[in-house]
Amino acid sequence: MVTRKIEEKINRWIDKGSSAFLISGARQVGKTYTIRKCLEQRKCNFLEINLVETPELIPVLSRCNSVEELVMNLSLVKQYTFVPGETILFIDEAQQCKEIVTNIKFWVDEGSYKYILSGSLLGVELRNLRSAPVGYLEEVQMYPLDFEEFLWASDIKEKSIEDVKGFLNRKEPLPDAMHDTMMQLFRRYLVVGGMPAAVAEYADSRNLNVVTEIQSAIMNQYKLDFTKYEEENKKLLLQSIYDLIPSQLLKQNRRFNLADIKKGLRFERTEDSFLWLESAGVALSAYNATEPRIALEQNKKSSLVKLYLSDVGLLTTTYGNAIQLNVLNELPGSNYGGIYENAVAQELVAHGYKLYYYNSTKQGELDFVIEHKGKILPIEVKSGKDYKVHSAISNVVKNQEYQIEEAIVFSNYNISTEGKITYLPVYMCGFIRDDVSLPVLDKIEL
Repeated sequence: MVTRKIEEKINRWIDKGSSAFLISGARQVGKTYTIRKCLEQRKCNFLEINLVETPELIPVLSRCNSVEELVMNLSLVKQYTFVPGETILFIDEAQQCKEIVTNIKFWVDEGSYKYILSGSLLGVELRNLRSAPVGYLEEVQMYPLDFEEFLWASDIKEKSIEDVKGFLNRKEPLPDAMHDTMMQLFRRYLVVGGMPAAVAEYADSRNLNVVTEIQSAIMNQYKLDFTKYEEENKKLLLQSIYDLIPSQLLKQNRRFNLADIKKGLRFERTEDSFLWLESAGVALSAYNATEPRIALEQNKKSSLVKLYLSDVGLLTTTYGNAIQLNVLNELPGSNYGGIYENAVAQELVAHGYKLYYYNSTKQGELDFVIEHKGKILPIEVKSGKDYKVHSAISNVVKNQEYQIEEAIVFSNYNISTEGKITYLPVYMCGFIRDDVSLPVLDKIEL
């Protein structure tokens, strides 16, 4: 059984939540399964409605401005008895009924029942749902399994994972056997990825041929959604951008090049498509930051962007069996840089970081720049033996103007430090967290 970190938030909401709860994310990341699992394990009294499978319920929900009307209609249609103070209404594919946002305030205010929703971002942005009054709807974004969740699914003991984190916290090299095992597991993650169906198949059978079939089916579903939901003049552009991501990541400069779609194509004509893919959850964006300093969002140049697939397993599948075998066996002669970079991007986003990169003719290019513990953290990702050759990160760290206190280089090699630069094995990207939180403030009396 696949275990997800988001289960803790769902269980906390079941116990103490007073607002409605929305879990959003791309198709096939496990939203429905995880919500249902939590509700069943906590032995909740709940009614589940899927608005894609039962579209006839959409007008029923649209018209229900009062809880009395909602209960009466659903009780009749679903032959279900609502129990005040106990029943939880689980609405799956909530984006199919945008009127829910108008009604949710009244439902929550009435207080007899609780409401949990899930929605796919594919094709239909949840802007209307996100416009719910503050305090009435809490939203959490769900992603494919991160590397730590993959370790859980691989039956790696929690004690072993905590030991690895301990070496990271102390910045001490791992024992060689432990490091080699973690690298082997990470290489498997690069091929299997984090889509729950693929991970479950891997955990059950270890059959990568079936895993690849599952991944291909997921990507085909994504592409079908492009054609189902978007306007005619955008369908081909979305398809072209999405299909080009793997080849762009094979280049030394991984910035997305619009000329590969059509010569002379300008960013202004394609910006909506980039945003659509990102908001749909099928692609991750890293925007250019003109300066590696707080706040990166203010230094963002949105016309310069690197794109990654939302799941590294989907990426390696596009490269074919030969590359997958090379990754698993760490064979030389293949360009793993883009694959490693995609995996690092996926981990950082799943852990709540916004992605940026930095490029300067004088300083060089940094793969990623993030805000970590209230400070700028430059990151380089190296897949080869020359992992200590990194002019850009060295230049930025030496530049007193930027006041960089620490930088990270991810590679195949064990933990070491040289001045402000920490060299981490690439699997450690799965354990990078921003553990700084805002304080709880005392009341102020006049």
